[in-house]
Amino acid sequence: MTTPTQEPCPTPQAVRKAVIPAAGLGTRFLPATKAIPKEMLPVVDKPAIQYVVEEAVASGLRDVLMVTGRNKGALEDHFDRQWELEAALEAKGDLDRLERVRLATTLADVHYVRQGDPRGLGDAILCGARHVGDEPFAVLLGDDLIDTRDALLTPMLEVRASRGGSVVALMEVPRSQTHLYGCAAVEPVGDPGTPADVVRVTSLVEKPDPADAPSNLAIIGRYVLDPAVFGVLRATPPGRNNEVQITDALQTLSGMPPEDGGGVWGVVFRGRRYDTGDRLDYLKAVVQLGEANDELGEQFAAWLAGRR
Repeated sequence: MTTPTQEPCPTPQAVRKAVIPAAGLGTRFLPATKAIPKEMLPVVDKPAIQYVVEEAVASGLRDVLMVTGRNKGALEDHFDRQWELEAALEAKGDLDRLERVRLATTLADVHYVRQGDPRGLGDAILCGARHVGDEPFAVLLGDDLIDTRDALLTPMLEVRASRGGSVVALMEVPRSQTHLYGCAAVEPVGDPGTPADVVRVTSLVEKPDPADAPSNLAIIGRYVLDPAVFGVLRATPPGRNNEVQITDALQTLSGMPPEDGGGVWGVVFRGRRYDTGDRLDYLKAVVQLGEANDELGEQFAAWLAGRR
């Protein structure tokens, strides 16, 4: 009599696509964002949204879906060809600027879908269901910049590849700020050799009062999601602010079995991150990325030092 062998666990499907929600109104930057999408505000010499697309591409994700809204046409224009400008630069022999202009148009295969009503991040992600299909995918918030010197999305993709389920980026914040974020309760994975910054997420709460927060680990704008999230989002009623919250959907996924796409992992990020939808963080991003710029950084840093 032979003993039946256990079937090996299926290898999680590779992540190929990224979804970038960019439909917000940018009210914190008014009046600057009255006619210009907040994602198009420049950080040194590129709009903020280009940094986000470059991050996706650097992690191997060249199929990008941007979820936009009304008055966001400048996003599409930026990633499209502008023949007249290119011809003028070429005629002048300004090949350096020509290369920079063309870079945005060749970075990735960028697609667009509109979020008709501002019903929250969960609804924005759900807008990508038809494009994503039955595949895992990454979500990068359009106003959340991760410094290129600090890896985040690639380690998250590695966790998904080895463990399946969904992965969220976590960052320690002061307890007094937990009401600004979704917050996670976590526990160690416990597997030998697992990095200490990889944790199992046991529960999540959207914007809790500091006294009720399960931890000071805030969810920041990077996710790698199992396609099971779409079914969960469709069944998730509006929550805080009458919006469909991705945090609520992740709470459901954390309690589902792995064979149904359940399980949520966290990667604790301790690098440099900028919320370019916030005025102070936007200024920090301009200064720190300006200092790191290959062309301008040395002179800019010297000028800053002279002002202190």
